[in-house]
Amino acid sequence: MDFSYSQEQEMLRESAAKFAAKGYGFDRYQSTLQLPGHCDATMWSQMAEFGWLGLPLPEDAGGLGGSALDVSLICEALGAGMVLEPYVSGAVLPGHLLGLCAGQPDLLGRLAEGETQLAVAWAEPGSAEDPAYCATRADADGDGYVLGGRKQCVLNAPNATTLIVSARSAGGDHDPDGISLFAVDPQSDGLELKPYPLMGGGYAADIRLDQVRVGAASRVGAADAGFGPLDAALDHATVAACAQALGAMSALLERTREYLRVRKQFGTPIGSFQALQHRLVEMFVEVEQSRSMVIMSGVRVESAEPAVRRRAVSAAKAYLGQSSKFVAQQAVQLHGGIGVTEELDVGHYFRQLSAFGTLYGSREYHLRRFADNEAGAGAE
Repeated sequence: MDFSYSQEQEMLRESAAKFAAKGYGFDRYQSTLQLPGHCDATMWSQMAEFGWLGLPLPEDAGGLGGSALDVSLICEALGAGMVLEPYVSGAVLPGHLLGLCAGQPDLLGRLAEGETQLAVAWAEPGSAEDPAYCATRADADGDGYVLGGRKQCVLNAPNATTLIVSARSAGGDHDPDGISLFAVDPQSDGLELKPYPLMGGGYAADIRLDQVRVGAASRVGAADAGFGPLDAALDHATVAACAQALGAMSALLERTREYLRVRKQFGTPIGSFQALQHRLVEMFVEVEQSRSMVIMSGVRVESAEPAVRRRAVSAAKAYLGQSSKFVAQQAVQLHGGIGVTEELDVGHYFRQLSAFGTLYGSREYHLRRFADNEAGAGAE
């Protein structure tokens, strides 16, 4: 199989890398940390102008219908550039979800144009990271529904003008069937949102829904059939997050290599010490193996077989969850005390990669999920 990038993908990668290196940078990262929601509206609009917000969206909704690998190229560059704008949680995840449901085309169009931000509320207390668990209820009420329940760690919720909420309209709390999806205004009566910053940048919120009334038109997709699209969209977001982590790992490798070249001890660059060279090589190996996992999962996430998709995505997330931790720790240790100062970006990359470990499922969750889906993948 040929894994080389097409000419269009090379152009996409180069433009994204140029934006992250020259149009963003550590100074803008630090200034964005002072903004509400850790998001610069100017940067979000610029992403829309580049076509990045529309890249993961279907063409019939005003998007570009890009592949998961196309999106990964953008995310890798954003990760290397420490870009804080919520591309994965605010565009990739909700964009794929709405596209798979073939619902809310107007909302997708506004997302592609950069006129809105979205957030997906699916995780709940007691869910153990499983999107099939849903205790939030959606009770039919006249020509609409009444929503009640709690959601936790809803990424990008403080910036979102619309929340995509999973709620159970049938079945038990752990049943994959019976979950419906709803587009909900965060200003709705009965909806309480408690925002908080995340380690490494970005915002999330815990949400309480108390007798929140929504119309029938707010339902996204078919009733009781929301789990399949949600599960697939989360896998696409996981691959994108892995690509973003790969970008951060690559940046740390490059910065550490340069530091070892210029830092001297007893008049000699410490990069000449064989023990430190070995550690740098170990970092390089982890980065390149992670790159292979991102490419593999970017291909397999498009599979029509859920077990194949889940197995590949969980393998990538579990591997990068471990390798990103190793690379981040080595970078900090090889930089010494300066590696954890606020003035150097190394420590900020470390925080972002530490947060990545639990983003869209921990290593332990994905190892269990990999094992559960191994038989199904092998039957393809």
